[in-house]
Amino acid sequence: DHLPGAVNLPVVTQEEFAEVGTLHRTDPHAAYLLGAQYALRNVARYIAEAIAPRAPSDRILIYCFRGGKRSRAWADPVRNIGYAVDLLPGGWKAYRAWVRQELARLPATLPWRVLSGSTATGKTRLLQALAREGEQVLDLEALAVHRGSLLGEWPAQTQPTQKRFDSALRHALARFDPRHPVWVEDESKRIGRLQLPTALFDAIRSAPVVRVEADLRTRVRLVPAGLRSLRRRPRGHG
Repeated sequence: DHLPGAVNLPVVTQEEFAEVGTLHRTDPHAAYLLGAQYALRNVARYIAEAIAPRAPSDRILIYCFRGGKRSRAWADPVRNIGYAVDLLPGGWKAYRAWVRQELARLPATLPWRVLSGSTATGKTRLLQALAREGEQVLDLEALAVHRGSLLGEWPAQTQPTQKRFDSALRHALARFDPRHPVWVEDESKRIGRLQLPTALFDAIRSAPVVRVEADLRTRVRLVPAGLRSLRRRPRGHG
């Protein structure tokens, strides 16, 4: 997981971290010397690759897992260059706790409209059309990288982790204007292996519903071609 838009710039690599940690068991001073060398080399390289292209007026947020040494190792040299730098108190762990709080709070602040209907009635297409017309739309299946029904996973793509999904979901919810409806497709508690926050699931369940219907011929046409070609297994075989 990470904050939306964040770039990962490790002060030390996993291998370097393991080497420093092993050395620390027998010689803490030597471990700190080695760790500082690795950190300064990596920071110098990343300054050229990731910081130099930034405009001098940019404001940069730096964070690590707990808001400790790794983020401070980045903050000082970036500040010395002249950038405005903020450190995230408590690091990613504090951010994660805040995401969970926001996912418990935000859904109840929005006026939901739910599209419901059988599989392959075009609910996702309707959501996309609403978005093109300027309506507020939460596409849970796109965020979850899963069709959310018997159609299953997206081809050649894997679902994000639960934490990454939560972060993307909070980011999406925070962008909505509570003065206008937010359209969403009716989903179960789980989309693939990902779970919807309880507050969002409850808000969707209690919202006004628009039912989408289509005849069987249309539904077959809307099913992805690769799935239409699958044959039913003979009875007695699995």
